[in-house]
Amino acid sequence: MKTVKNFINNKNLKKRLFTPGPASLLYENISSIEPCFGRGDYQYQKVEDNVLNRLKRFTNHKNIARMQGSASFALEVMINNFIYGKVLIIKTGIYSDRLLSMSTASKVNFKKIKKIDYIDYKNISEISRSYDWVMGCPVETSIGLKIPISKLNKLKKRCKAKLALDATASIGLEKDHYLADVLGYSSCKGLFGLTGGAFVAFNSSPNNMINQFNLNIYNHLEKKMTGPYHAICSLNDVLKSYSDFKYAVVANKKFFLKKMQHYLSYSISEQPNLCTLINKKIIKKDKKTILYESRADISGSVVCHLGEVHLKRKAKGKIINSIKIKE
Repeated sequence: MKTVKNFINNKNLKKRLFTPGPASLLYENISSIEPCFGRGDYQYQKVEDNVLNRLKRFTNHKNIARMQGSASFALEVMINNFIYGKVLIIKTGIYSDRLLSMSTASKVNFKKIKKIDYIDYKNISEISRSYDWVMGCPVETSIGLKIPISKLNKLKKRCKAKLALDATASIGLEKDHYLADVLGYSSCKGLFGLTGGAFVAFNSSPNNMINQFNLNIYNHLEKKMTGPYHAICSLNDVLKSYSDFKYAVVANKKFFLKKMQHYLSYSISEQPNLCTLINKKIIKKDKKTILYESRADISGSVVCHLGEVHLKRKAKGKIINSIKIKE
C-alpha cells in the first residue's frame, strides 16, 4: 500500500492542475479497482450498488442510470428521454450552448421537443411564460459562473415547469441538486473519480420512447451494454471519504479568492467552488503547471481548484504559487 501511495504522490508532483477535472490522481481511485465484469461478478455488483446508492443519496433521487461516456453523453440521454414540449434553456456559456445544440438535434430527430427558447441568465428575473421544461448549467465552467440551483428552482416554479440540470461541474460541490427533476453528470470533476462514467439521476419515469439503442435510457438501466466498471470502482473509496476531498477544493477556493480579491469578475453568490473567473490573464511559472484553456471568449482567465484534492484536509492552496498574473 505504501509503495502505491508513493507512486501516486510522485505522479501528482509531476503536474500541477488548474483544470476542471479530472482532479489530481487519488490513491482511493486505485484502491478499489480490480478485474471486473457486469454480469455474474457478484463482488463487482456489490461495489456498483454501493456507489450508485451513495450517488442517489447525494442528490436525493430515486433512480440512477450509469453508462460509459462523458457527461455530454449523459446529457444527450437525459434530453432525449425526458425533455419534451416547450423548453427554456438558460444561456450561460459554452456548456449551455451544448445543451441547446443537443436539444435542437433531439427536436429534429425525435420530435418530442416542440419549441426552444434560449434566454440569457441575466434576464432570469424577467421570465414568466409557461414551459414544460427549464434546463441549465448551475456551474458554467467556461466563464467560472454559478447560478444557484435554488434560483433556477424559483424560475421553474414561475414557469410551471420541470427542471433539468447539467450537473457536471456542480455535483458534490454545490447544494440543492434534489430540487431538479433530472440531472446528468460524470464520474470526474466534482466526484473526483476517473473519467469514463456518466450518470442520469431522476425520480419520475422518462416521458419519451427513444428508438435508438445507445440513447435509450432503459438499455442502460437494464445493463444491455458494457458499463463504466472501472470508473465506478474508482469512486467506491472516494465517496466514503468524500468530505475530506471536498475540503481541499473549498480550501483552495478560499485561498484563491483571498489572493485575487481585487480581480474577481463575479459576486460571492455567483462563485462556484470548482473554479474562478478573474479579469486578468494568468500564466504559469513552469512546465509542470497545466492551465485551463476555456473555449469561451473571455478577456481574463478561469482558474480551477481541483489540483490539491489528493492532499485532503492538508490542502492549503499553496499550489497557487505556481501561477502568476501576466503583467
